[in-house]
Amino acid sequence: MKIGRIALLHLETIPGDVERNRYVIVEAIKQAASGGAAWIVTPELAVCGLQFPRLIGLDWIEPQPDRWMQRLCGLMKDLRRTLFLGCPERDGRRLYNSVFVIDSNGEIAGTHRKINVTSDSLSWSSPGHDAMPIECDGIKAGLLVCSDAYTPNITRVLKFNDAQMLLSPSSWGPGIHGPDGEWEDRSRETGLPLIVCNRTGAEQTLDFWKAPSLVVKNGERLLSHTTDRSAILTIDWNFTSMMPLSSSFHAEYAKS
Repeated sequence: MKIGRIALLHLETIPGDVERNRYVIVEAIKQAASGGAAWIVTPELAVCGLQFPRLIGLDWIEPQPDRWMQRLCGLMKDLRRTLFLGCPERDGRRLYNSVFVIDSNGEIAGTHRKINVTSDSLSWSSPGHDAMPIECDGIKAGLLVCSDAYTPNITRVLKFNDAQMLLSPSSWGPGIHGPDGEWEDRSRETGLPLIVCNRTGAEQTLDFWKAPSLVVKNGERLLSHTTDRSAILTIDWNFTSMMPLSSSFHAEYAKS
C-alpha cells in the first residue's frame, strides 16, 4: 500500500455508557469507510471512557473477542477495512487497557496492552509487557496507548523491532497532567511519524474538549485538530515517504 486514507474517530465518549458508545463507534466506522478510509482508529477505551469503574464496575469486561467484537470483525471483513479499537479486556484474573487491530479479513491481527498504567483512573488495569509492531497491509505499525508515549522506552523497543510508524489511541487532554511535548519527543527520538487519535467530551474530573488529534514527524506537529463534537478526521497518507498529503485533516461531524 503506497497511498491510503486514515480516519481518526475523534469521539465524545460517554463514561460508562457502553451500549451508546458501541453504537457511535459502529456508525462512525461505517461513515469513515464510506469516505474511503482504509485504516480506522478509535481513541483509548472508546467503548467505556476512562472513569467507568465508579459508574458500572468491572464485571462487564469479558475476554476478547466478545460477541460485540466478533460482530465488529464481521463488519470489517464486509467493509474490507482495518480497525484499531480501544477496548478493555479480561485475561484470567487480570484486566487490560488494550488496542485490538482487526484486519480487512475480519481477523484480530494483534493486540497491544497499555504498559504505562500508573494513574488513579487506571488502577483497575494491569500493565502490559510487550511492545511489538503489528503488521497491517504490509506496514509495521507500533502502538502506544495514550501515556505509553510518556516515556521513551516503549517507542525505543518498537523502533528496534522495525516499526515504520506509530499510532496512539489516546484520552489525553490539556491541563496540569496534560501532554507536554511527549509526542514530539518520541517522534524526534525514533525518526518515526506519530499519529494520535484523541477524543472530545468530559468526565467527572477530566476534560477533553481541547484534546488534539495530531500528526507529528521529526518532533514537529504537522496536523492538529480539536472539536467539541464527535468527528471523523481523515488524511491521505503516503506510506512510502510516511507523510500526510495535505496540511490539515478533512473533518466531518459523526452522524448521531
